[in-house]
Amino acid sequence: MMNSESGDMTKEQMKTEYYRSIAKKLALLVVSVLGIVLFVGLLSVSNYEGIGLKETYEIIWNHICGNEYPLKSLEWWADRYIWNMAMPHALAAILAGMGLAVCGTMMQSMMSNPLADPYSTGISSGACFGAISAIIIGITMNSMGEEIGIVTNAFLGAMIPALLIVFLSQRIHMSPATLILLGTAISYFFNSMITYMMVTTDADTLKSAYMWQIGSLDGIGWSMLPIMFAVTATGSAVVMMVSKKLNVLSLGDNSAISLGVDVQRFRTACLILMAIMTAAIVSFTGIIGFVGLVAPHLVRMVVGSDNKFVAPLSMAVGALLLLAADYIAFQLSSIPVGVVMSIIGSPVFFALIVYQSRRPGAIY
Repeated sequence: MMNSESGDMTKEQMKTEYYRSIAKKLALLVVSVLGIVLFVGLLSVSNYEGIGLKETYEIIWNHICGNEYPLKSLEWWADRYIWNMAMPHALAAILAGMGLAVCGTMMQSMMSNPLADPYSTGISSGACFGAISAIIIGITMNSMGEEIGIVTNAFLGAMIPALLIVFLSQRIHMSPATLILLGTAISYFFNSMITYMMVTTDADTLKSAYMWQIGSLDGIGWSMLPIMFAVTATGSAVVMMVSKKLNVLSLGDNSAISLGVDVQRFRTACLILMAIMTAAIVSFTGIIGFVGLVAPHLVRMVVGSDNKFVAPLSMAVGALLLLAADYIAFQLSSIPVGVVMSIIGSPVFFALIVYQSRRPGAIY
């Protein structure tokens, strides 16, 4: 009788814990989505008198529904400002936040390292080298214009360290720690080349190069969003499809091999996917840090480590984080979003490390 009652209590506890887990996931998703909607509205609020947050949402909705306003009326001007300037900016922040966050989720699981992020393999340094080569030296792989040339150079530069790491991982067996150390070495090399170019140029060119290096969403238009959307949507879908394998890989190479995962081939495929996604984002936005590092940590604290839930929720949290940072940067006028994201991300990440290290069974 005692055993039966004890078993019933255990079932009830398991059921309660299950519902609590579902509630946490739903709550985090709802809060993230509502936060995204709020910050999109705040970023879209025009400076026209009489156009507030409520009216901004009405203008956005009317535009989606195809409703038009009288030519050169107050609402007509507000609609033009929102859809030609504010919305591309906000959507770029959402796509970049989602893409970097899901890449961070994949990288941390793939490397079994909570400190890994999309830039751990030197991709950011390669992209920066490519872009600054175009800005300072004028060497571009595209003749369609300066802006397209910079984006093309940044993408190609980002692929150099990625392809180098993939090539080496195919030739020799490398542990996750070795891959990260190799990425660090590649970053130091590219950073030294970047520093050399920047100290030998004039002040105006140096300012342009520096602004790209620290990350900014300024100047992004509708023409840049299709590539970001296609790469982020496709890559995120692939990550969610292989989430079970990522769960297995996060247990360590030996455990993954014993469970039937071809670790070398799967890790190589993940590196290629992450490189393409990260390169497609930073080519347009510059180097925006901490999104891919902080967002997965915040999600794992709430919902656990199952990548089936961590990946999509990290995308929502990453989009919210970058939108919030972009709104703060917008309010401060002259500060790029990359600086604001670092100011927000570094203390948050510090607090996460301290909190996690105090929990039983912490791995760092």
